[in-house]
Amino acid sequence: MGLLNQPQPMRNIQLDFFRGLALMVIFINHMPDNPWFWFTPSQYGLSDAADVFVFLSGFASALAYGRCFERAGLGLGLIRILHRCVQIYSAHLTSFVLLALICVIGNRWVPEMDDIQRLNIAYFFDSTQQALYDLFTLAYVPNYFDILPMYLVMMAWLPIFWVLSRLHVVAALSCSLGLYWATWQYGWEFTADPATGRPWYFNPMCWQLMFFTGFAFGAGWLKVKVQCRWLTVLCLTLVLSSIPLGHEATYAQIPFWGELRAKLEPWMNKSHLGVLRWVHLLAVAYLMRQLCHWRPEWLNGALPRAIITLGQQSLPIFLCSMVLSYAGGIVLDRLGRELTDAVALVNLSGLALLMIVGQIMAWLDTKPWKFSPAEGLTLRAIPVDLEQSGIAYRWSRQALALPFLIGLAALPAALSHQQRFAPMAPDVVVQTTMTDAEAIQPVEIHSEETDADKLIDSRQQL
Repeated sequence: MGLLNQPQPMRNIQLDFFRGLALMVIFINHMPDNPWFWFTPSQYGLSDAADVFVFLSGFASALAYGRCFERAGLGLGLIRILHRCVQIYSAHLTSFVLLALICVIGNRWVPEMDDIQRLNIAYFFDSTQQALYDLFTLAYVPNYFDILPMYLVMMAWLPIFWVLSRLHVVAALSCSLGLYWATWQYGWEFTADPATGRPWYFNPMCWQLMFFTGFAFGAGWLKVKVQCRWLTVLCLTLVLSSIPLGHEATYAQIPFWGELRAKLEPWMNKSHLGVLRWVHLLAVAYLMRQLCHWRPEWLNGALPRAIITLGQQSLPIFLCSMVLSYAGGIVLDRLGRELTDAVALVNLSGLALLMIVGQIMAWLDTKPWKFSPAEGLTLRAIPVDLEQSGIAYRWSRQALALPFLIGLAALPAALSHQQRFAPMAPDVVVQTTMTDAEAIQPVEIHSEETDADKLIDSRQQL
């Protein structure tokens, strides 16, 4: 009971801001053939929003679950980890079902585009029974859906990493580095598609290095001086020199950068987290930390606050971003990508919807349906006439919401009466060789006449 009386630690708003910013970039990057993709940070460096998201997730896990292990012990910490794993697993399955439905709707709305093939989930529709089993056992992980399973594996490994840190921090970090090296050395991978043998796009045994690096910084095991001139210059040089290597128009037209990128390609591999991606992300993180330390007040604006809310609701916002992103791609298929206004409208509308969902989730976290005892006493102290006027006002609002509630209740019935199957084609005709005489023949039924039947006949004659 003493744990309940301890003050809750303040959230790191810088962490939430950059995680929310990464979620916005993920929304833009995952939209099929989105012209805005070419203006995101992934085109101007070696790392992208996925690296930022995984690193910050590890950092946040140290603040949340690391402290939970220290306060509540290993047993309760494992229960909390299990609870989070169930949430991630449920979000993964939900995202697949929703996007499969969106693909079906997209194929009907834009018939010339096969979204099932574009999302590469034809295996689910062709072999549904086996694919459903593989989906639930994580043996089937399509490319679009591989971030959450990777995060799930890392959360499952987190207790082992923390137990090793109790022996010594060096033991935990050495285990992470050793697993990363062994994966590159022996080619360890998880199978993502049983039909083709394709591995997971994000190899968890490599990406755990990024996650647990963030965990080590969040737990305070690794510390870097905020004011370090030579380190700032080194990180800035690394970030600026990597721009030509990440900008496709530059390395495709200038031979020097093209040849250099070809030589460094194994070190920039995304599926197996090339070392240069890891180093580049650490350099960017240090520079952003310097920026926040230099001007901490710039996070107090309305827009940064909205982005911070996105980062605080990372899992539901990520789920919404994946769904809205692909839905936005289908809308662009219908409107066309040549119109700049249409592209801007789809992207800005999706980002606005994400911020609205973030605000709603933050409001729901406050549990507004609950009243404290002090609020109850205040309500009792209200005069009768004011209280009655307030009740009348609440009844008026409920009356205004009544048509919406009726429509919502009638929605399942309306959907159930929709035509589910296409009408039979006119050329499908069932032919028979029976003649009319054979088709219609009189049938005689003989039964013994009872006394009751005789009585009924006599009454009918009367």
